[in-house]
Amino acid sequence: MHLVVFNAGGICGGFEINMNNKKKKKVVSKNYMNQIPEKSKERPWKTDKNGMAVIDVENKGFYHSIAQKFFKKPRISHISLDCYGTVVWNSIDGKNTVYDIVLIMEQAFPDEKERMLDRVVTYMAILQNNRFITMIRSSKDE
Repeated sequence: MHLVVFNAGGICGGFEINMNNKKKKKVVSKNYMNQIPEKSKERPWKTDKNGMAVIDVENKGFYHSIAQKFFKKPRISHISLDCYGTVVWNSIDGKNTVYDIVLIMEQAFPDEKERMLDRVVTYMAILQNNRFITMIRSSKDE
């Protein structure tokens, strides 16, 4: 089973947006930008033939075992990241901060520079919510 994770908008890091003619402004804290994401050791991953990152997720638990037995669902799901996600994923090395990853993304995709902070912060939140990464404190925060 292959799933594709897309970058969805949502959190706006310091940019003004117009939604239903109302201006909203959210700011990403400096502490968040200094945090270092780290890949989960429980989530093995590989690169497919196109160079895109693929994260393997084991489907455990009672309901998953029922689905596997009766509906022939796979024991392991393969989450295929898009080109943005692959660049972010490859930038997560346990040393780069969120700010560093934003700069890497701006260099990789210069045409979308003005939206990159929003994209990276949103994508990091998705990865963190799905337990693909954890955030560790930077030495600057101590």
